Amino acid sequence: MAELGEDYARAGFARRLGWGTRPAVLLVDPALAYTDPDSPLFLMTGQAAAEAMAELADAARAAGIPVLWTRVHFADETCAEAPLFAAKVPALKVFADGNPLGDFAPPLRPAPGEQVVVKHYASAFAGTSLAAWLASHSIDTVVIGGYSTSGCVRASALDALQHGFRPIVVRDACADRDGGPHDHNLFDLDAKYADVVTLAETLQTLIWYAAERPE
Repeated sequence: MAELGEDYARAGFARRLGWGTRPAVLLVDPALAYTDPDSPLFLMTGQAAAEAMAELADAARAAGIPVLWTRVHFADETCAEAPLFAAKVPALKVFADGNPLGDFAPPLRPAPGEQVVVKHYASAFAGTSLAAWLASHSIDTVVIGGYSTSGCVRASALDALQHGFRPIVVRDACADRDGGPHDHNLFDLDAKYADVVTLAETLQTLIWYAAERPE
């Protein structure tokens, strides 16, 4: 992977976008469906990512930075709001109304007043008001964690870029079914669409914003 990274760098990939002046944290689908071993969507590293997301959310709140959440929700198990997506991935029925697997994974829970975006597709931007909310609050940087790295996190990071926001993907705060898809998608995101950073780096940056944040 190191040699591949050097090859990409020589070709002009993996440049840094950096942080802007008004970031927000976006936690993508941090649902119990990904941390419950009995769920068809269970991720082996899902709980560790949930703990990292909780740290990320707490640090953002301490810095006065907005924390936004997404959740997938369908009216019933037919998932009629996204029929082709559900045909491709039948396990999406765990997000039908009333299924506890669609709830937020402990220790994660939106604080009062935090924006929760309900979505039906992979990207947090697809068919939602997220882009409008971010623009109306003058947000220029979206710091992303969530599930899964190769699915909804990747789609949301790509769409953040395409909507004119700087995507920062926090490696430790994401998880996938296997290390291969996780690592490969983070590599590709970092090469082309986002800055991929560690939780430790992100927490240090949020501490800076808390003390020195430009207005």
